[in-house]
Amino acid sequence: MTAGANGAVHSAVSSADLVTTELAVQGMTCGHCVASVTEELSALDGVESVDVHLNAGGVSQVCVTSASELDPAAIRAAVDEAGYSLVEA
Repeated sequence: MTAGANGAVHSAVSSADLVTTELAVQGMTCGHCVASVTEELSALDGVESVDVHLNAGGVSQVCVTSASELDPAAIRAAVDEAGYSLVEA
């Protein structure tokens, strides 16, 4: 899956039939930020795991593994709800 206009969401099917979605998230600075984003994304239906590589004050890479493709609008809403924003590719 590739997001339409925003270009910030990229997915690929893994060998275990799980979907990996790569995100670029702006504004996280600490462990609390990581926890907030992880919590919101984990609440989406089908999400198996969320892995955040924090780049404090910069663009952090987030990898979401799910049972099926995620709705880009739902991903954006979850990141927004956590208080951060997806970076346009």
